[in-house]
Amino acid sequence: MQTALALIALYALSLLLGGMVFFAAVTTPVAFKRLEREQARHYIRGVFPIYYLWVLATSAIAAAALFPLDRGASIVMAVCAALAIWMRQGVMLRIRAADEAGDQATFRKLHRLSVIVNLLQMAAAAGVLAI
Repeated sequence: MQTALALIALYALSLLLGGMVFFAAVTTPVAFKRLEREQARHYIRGVFPIYYLWVLATSAIAAAALFPLDRGASIVMAVCAALAIWMRQGVMLRIRAADEAGDQATFRKLHRLSVIVNLLQMAAAAGVLAI
């Protein structure tokens, strides 16, 4: 049973980190390179809700699988899942509203927050994966 849980956690963490890195390193830069700025913004806005569902699902699966094996790692992944909910249901909506209102100061502040949270989530996933 522990081996199965460890494999589930490994797969979930690998999918989580791989998806996050791919989105940051490939999807977003390619969208802004290949599409007009407004098209790229519209596309990325459409992807973010799905992206955060991915982060939420894979983090939650990892947290559940890790719970009997390593409570500390499980808590770290549960926090990542909770942050994904906050980002998807709170911060991203505020970023979009600021952008649409032309409030660039708020947009930049919230965008910077989202980048920091995303990097923390990636670091947490990488750290748990390395254990």
